[in-house]
Amino acid sequence: MKTILETKELCKYYQSHENVVKAVDHIDLQIQQGEFVTIIGKSGSGKSTLLHLLGGLDNPTSGEVWIDGKNIAGYTGEQLAALRRQKIGFIFQAFNLVPSLNVWENVVLPIGLDDRKVDEAFVEDILKTLGMEEKVRNLPNTLSGGQQQRTAIARAIAAKPSIILADEPTGNLDSKTGDEVMSLLKLSARKYGQTLVVITHNEEIAQMADRTIAIADGKVEKA
Repeated sequence: MKTILETKELCKYYQSHENVVKAVDHIDLQIQQGEFVTIIGKSGSGKSTLLHLLGGLDNPTSGEVWIDGKNIAGYTGEQLAALRRQKIGFIFQAFNLVPSLNVWENVVLPIGLDDRKVDEAFVEDILKTLGMEEKVRNLPNTLSGGQQQRTAIARAIAAKPSIILADEPTGNLDSKTGDEVMSLLKLSARKYGQTLVVITHNEEIAQMADRTIAIADGKVEKA
Protein backbone atom coordinates (compact mmCIF):
# COMPACT_ATOMS: atom_id res chain seq x y z
CA MET A 1 0.00 0.00 0.00
CA LYS A 2 1.17 3.50 -0.81
CA THR A 3 1.32 6.16 1.92
CA ILE A 4 -0.60 9.19 0.63
CA LEU A 5 -0.70 11.35 3.79
CA GLU A 6 2.01 11.52 6.41
CA THR A 7 2.96 13.81 9.28
CA LYS A 8 6.31 13.91 11.04
CA GLU A 9 6.63 15.53 14.48
CA LEU A 10 3.75 17.84 13.50
CA CYS A 11 3.05 20.72 15.92
CA LYS A 12 0.66 23.67 15.98
CA TYR A 13 0.92 25.95 19.01
CA TYR A 14 -1.09 29.07 19.80
CA GLN A 15 -0.28 31.81 22.29
CA SER A 16 -3.32 32.44 24.48
CA HIS A 17 -2.72 35.20 27.06
CA GLU A 18 0.01 33.78 29.31
CA ASN A 19 -0.37 30.20 28.08
CA VAL A 20 0.78 28.26 25.05
CA VAL A 21 -2.02 26.07 23.67
CA LYS A 22 -0.63 22.91 22.05
CA ALA A 23 -3.46 22.21 19.58
CA VAL A 24 -1.34 19.63 17.74
CA ASP A 25 1.63 18.28 19.66
CA HIS A 26 4.26 16.11 17.92
CA ILE A 27 1.89 13.97 15.85
CA ASP A 28 3.28 11.23 13.60
CA LEU A 29 0.70 9.70 11.27
CA GLN A 30 0.61 7.60 8.12
CA ILE A 31 -2.54 7.19 6.03
CA GLN A 32 -2.55 4.79 3.10
CA GLN A 33 -4.06 5.36 -0.34
CA GLY A 34 -7.69 4.22 -0.43
CA GLU A 35 -7.98 4.02 3.35
CA PHE A 36 -11.03 5.32 5.26
CA VAL A 37 -9.82 6.84 8.53
CA THR A 38 -11.84 8.58 11.21
CA ILE A 39 -10.29 11.00 13.70
CA ILE A 40 -12.14 11.22 17.01
CA GLY A 41 -11.67 13.32 20.12
CA LYS A 42 -13.48 15.69 22.44
CA SER A 43 -14.13 19.30 21.50
CA GLY A 44 -10.82 21.17 21.76
CA SER A 45 -8.72 18.02 21.35
CA GLY A 46 -7.02 19.39 18.21
CA LYS A 47 -8.71 17.22 15.59
CA SER A 48 -9.97 20.09 13.38
CA THR A 49 -6.58 21.80 13.59
CA LEU A 50 -4.95 18.53 12.49
CA LEU A 51 -7.32 18.24 9.52
CA HIS A 52 -6.56 21.83 8.45
CA LEU A 53 -2.83 21.08 8.63
CA LEU A 54 -3.29 17.86 6.60
CA GLY A 55 -5.11 19.83 3.91
CA GLY A 56 -2.63 22.71 3.74
CA LEU A 57 -5.26 25.16 5.04
CA ASP A 58 -3.02 26.07 7.97
CA ASN A 59 0.75 26.18 8.49
CA PRO A 60 2.36 24.14 11.27
CA THR A 61 4.49 25.68 14.00
CA SER A 62 6.99 22.90 13.32
CA GLY A 63 7.13 19.45 11.77
CA GLU A 64 6.19 18.22 8.31
CA VAL A 65 3.14 17.26 6.25
CA TRP A 66 3.74 14.97 3.27
CA ILE A 67 1.06 14.63 0.59
CA ASP A 68 1.55 11.97 -2.05
CA GLY A 69 5.29 11.79 -1.34
CA LYS A 70 5.90 15.56 -1.32
CA ASN A 71 6.74 17.69 1.73
CA ILE A 72 4.45 20.73 1.48
CA ALA A 73 6.40 22.75 4.10
CA GLY A 74 8.10 24.97 1.53
CA TYR A 75 5.04 25.55 -0.66
CA THR A 76 3.93 29.10 -1.42
CA GLY A 77 0.30 30.13 -0.91
CA GLU A 78 -0.27 29.75 -4.64
CA GLN A 79 1.26 26.26 -4.71
CA LEU A 80 -0.85 25.21 -1.72
CA ALA A 81 -4.02 26.53 -3.38
CA ALA A 82 -3.22 24.54 -6.55
CA LEU A 83 -2.48 21.42 -4.48
CA ARG A 84 -5.82 21.76 -2.66
CA ARG A 85 -7.73 22.16 -5.92
CA GLN A 86 -6.04 19.18 -7.60
CA LYS A 87 -5.37 16.68 -4.82
CA ILE A 88 -7.82 17.36 -1.98
CA GLY A 89 -11.60 17.56 -1.66
CA PHE A 90 -12.91 19.31 1.45
CA ILE A 91 -16.30 18.76 3.10
CA PHE A 92 -17.24 20.99 6.01
CA GLN A 93 -20.07 20.98 8.54
CA ALA A 94 -21.28 24.29 7.07
CA PHE A 95 -21.91 23.18 3.50
CA ASN A 96 -20.21 26.28 1.99
CA LEU A 97 -22.34 26.23 -1.16
CA VAL A 98 -22.60 29.39 -3.29
CA PRO A 99 -26.25 30.51 -2.84
CA SER A 100 -26.59 32.02 -6.34
CA LEU A 101 -25.38 28.86 -8.12
CA ASN A 102 -27.48 25.76 -8.74
CA VAL A 103 -26.40 22.25 -7.71
CA TRP A 104 -24.56 21.50 -10.97
CA GLU A 105 -22.74 24.86 -10.95
CA ASN A 106 -21.70 24.41 -7.31
CA VAL A 107 -20.36 20.92 -8.01
CA VAL A 108 -18.23 21.92 -11.04
CA LEU A 109 -17.05 25.29 -9.65
CA PRO A 110 -13.63 24.07 -8.34
CA ILE A 111 -12.88 22.38 -11.68
CA GLY A 112 -13.50 25.65 -13.52
CA LEU A 113 -11.30 27.54 -11.05
CA ASP A 114 -8.47 25.21 -12.04
CA ASP A 115 -9.12 25.77 -15.78
CA ARG A 116 -9.87 22.11 -16.30
CA LYS A 117 -12.52 20.57 -18.52
CA VAL A 118 -15.53 19.15 -16.70
CA ASP A 119 -15.97 15.39 -17.14
CA GLU A 120 -19.76 15.64 -17.45
CA ALA A 121 -20.40 11.89 -17.48
CA PHE A 122 -18.34 11.52 -14.29
CA VAL A 123 -20.21 14.35 -12.52
CA GLU A 124 -23.56 12.90 -13.63
CA ASP A 125 -22.50 9.52 -12.24
CA ILE A 126 -21.56 11.06 -8.87
CA LEU A 127 -24.87 12.95 -8.64
CA LYS A 128 -26.75 9.76 -9.48
CA THR A 129 -24.77 7.79 -6.87
CA LEU A 130 -25.69 10.47 -4.30
CA GLY A 131 -29.35 10.57 -5.38
CA MET A 132 -29.13 14.18 -6.58
CA GLU A 133 -29.64 13.75 -10.35
CA GLU A 134 -33.15 15.27 -10.18
CA LYS A 135 -31.92 18.37 -8.34
CA VAL A 136 -29.16 19.65 -10.65
CA ARG A 137 -31.01 22.90 -11.46
CA ASN A 138 -32.04 23.63 -7.87
CA LEU A 139 -30.54 26.48 -5.87
CA PRO A 140 -29.19 25.59 -2.39
CA ASN A 141 -32.02 27.35 -0.53
CA THR A 142 -34.55 24.94 -2.11
CA LEU A 143 -32.70 21.87 -0.78
CA SER A 144 -32.91 20.05 2.55
CA GLY A 145 -29.84 19.91 4.80
CA GLY A 146 -29.10 16.37 3.64
CA GLN A 147 -29.35 17.40 -0.02
CA GLN A 148 -27.04 20.37 0.55
CA GLN A 149 -24.49 18.09 2.20
CA ARG A 150 -24.74 15.62 -0.70
CA THR A 151 -24.07 18.52 -3.07
CA ALA A 152 -20.99 19.42 -1.02
CA ILE A 153 -19.84 15.78 -1.20
CA ALA A 154 -20.39 15.72 -4.98
CA ARG A 155 -18.33 18.92 -5.29
CA ALA A 156 -15.49 17.35 -3.26
CA ILE A 157 -15.46 14.21 -5.41
CA ALA A 158 -16.03 15.84 -8.84
CA ALA A 159 -12.53 17.31 -9.15
CA LYS A 160 -11.16 13.73 -8.85
CA PRO A 161 -8.96 14.42 -5.81
CA SER A 162 -6.82 11.66 -4.30
CA ILE A 163 -7.87 12.66 -0.76
CA ILE A 164 -11.16 13.76 0.79
CA LEU A 165 -10.99 15.54 4.14
CA ALA A 166 -14.32 15.92 5.96
CA ASP A 167 -14.80 17.92 9.18
CA GLU A 168 -17.93 16.75 11.04
CA PRO A 169 -19.76 16.29 7.70
CA THR A 170 -22.94 15.10 9.45
CA GLY A 171 -22.86 17.63 12.30
CA ASN A 172 -25.83 19.64 10.99
CA LEU A 173 -27.92 16.61 10.01
CA ASP A 174 -30.33 14.38 11.91
CA SER A 175 -28.96 10.91 12.68
CA LYS A 176 -30.85 9.09 9.89
CA THR A 177 -29.76 11.58 7.21
CA GLY A 178 -26.25 11.61 8.70
CA ASP A 179 -25.97 7.83 8.42
CA GLU A 180 -27.20 7.96 4.82
CA VAL A 181 -24.71 10.70 3.91
CA MET A 182 -21.81 8.78 5.51
CA SER A 183 -22.77 5.58 3.69
CA LEU A 184 -22.86 7.50 0.40
CA LEU A 185 -19.54 9.20 1.15
CA LYS A 186 -17.93 5.84 1.90
CA LEU A 187 -19.49 4.29 -1.21
CA SER A 188 -18.28 7.19 -3.40
CA ALA A 189 -14.74 7.09 -2.00
CA ARG A 190 -14.56 3.33 -2.59
CA LYS A 191 -16.03 3.66 -6.08
CA TYR A 192 -13.59 6.39 -7.14
CA GLY A 193 -10.56 5.03 -5.21
CA GLN A 194 -10.20 8.00 -2.90
CA THR A 195 -8.64 8.24 0.55
CA LEU A 196 -11.20 9.42 3.09
CA VAL A 197 -10.33 11.17 6.39
CA VAL A 198 -13.33 12.13 8.52
CA ILE A 199 -13.42 14.02 11.80
CA THR A 200 -16.34 12.98 13.95
CA HIS A 201 -17.49 12.67 17.53
CA ASN A 202 -20.08 10.08 16.45
CA GLU A 203 -19.09 6.56 17.54
CA GLU A 204 -21.30 4.91 14.89
CA ILE A 205 -19.53 6.80 12.12
CA ALA A 206 -16.14 5.98 13.64
CA GLN A 207 -17.02 2.28 13.48
CA MET A 208 -17.65 2.50 9.72
CA ALA A 209 -13.97 3.30 9.10
CA ASP A 210 -11.05 1.00 8.32
CA ARG A 211 -9.19 2.63 11.21
CA THR A 212 -9.85 5.19 13.93
CA ILE A 213 -7.31 7.65 15.30
CA ALA A 214 -8.15 9.03 18.76
CA ILE A 215 -6.74 12.42 19.74
CA ALA A 216 -6.61 14.09 23.18
CA ASP A 217 -4.82 17.33 24.10
CA GLY A 218 -3.15 17.51 20.69
CA LYS A 219 -1.60 14.05 20.93
CA VAL A 220 -2.52 10.71 19.34
CA GLU A 221 -3.92 8.33 21.95
CA LYS A 222 -4.70 5.53 19.50
CA ALA A 223 -3.87 5.09 15.84
